[in-house]
Amino acid sequence: MEKSWESPNSTDALVSAFPSRLAGDVRSVLAVVPDGRLSSADPLSVEVWGETVTIPYRIYHDEPNADVVRSLPGTQQVILHCLYSRHCDGRVRQRHLEQVVRLDEAWVVPFVVQLAGEYVVEILEAIYRGLPGLGVPDSVQRGLYGEFIARNPAFFASTERRVVSYWSC
Repeated sequence: MEKSWESPNSTDALVSAFPSRLAGDVRSVLAVVPDGRLSSADPLSVEVWGETVTIPYRIYHDEPNADVVRSLPGTQQVILHCLYSRHCDGRVRQRHLEQVVRLDEAWVVPFVVQLAGEYVVEILEAIYRGLPGLGVPDSVQRGLYGEFIARNPAFFASTERRVVSYWSC
C-alpha cells in the first residue's frame, strides 16, 4: 500500500517514522499535533533496530502549545521533538534538535544525521555541541552513530556528499 506524503491525514506516514514498538506513543503524540501536511519530496528510509523506518523530508504542522508538550511523558516528548526536527522552518528544526541531540536512543539518530546534511550552520553547530562523544573511542554516542552508519551506508554516503557539496561552495 502506497503512503500519501501530501495527505493532510498523515498519521500512518508519521507513525512509520519510528520503530513499531513506539507506535502507541507516536499516535499519542499525533493526537496533540495540529493538522498539517508532509512534503511531497521523497521520505528518508533507513534501518533502525532491524526494521525500516520512513522519515518525512519536511512537515508543515504548527507546533503544539508548550504546556501540551510539557504534559507529555518523556518518550512522547522525544518523539515530538524528532518530528519537529523535520519542520519546514529551520529555527523550529534547530530548537527541537537541541532537545534530542544528546540522547542515547538509536531511533533518534536518523533525525540528527539527516540534519547534518542540511546547510544550516546553526544546526550543524548544535549537532557538534550535542555529540561530544563521537570522537571518543568506545563512547555510547560513537557506538550508536557508528551502528547507524554501518547499517545505512547509502544514506550516509548521500549525506556526506551533500555536506561536502555545501561546504565546497
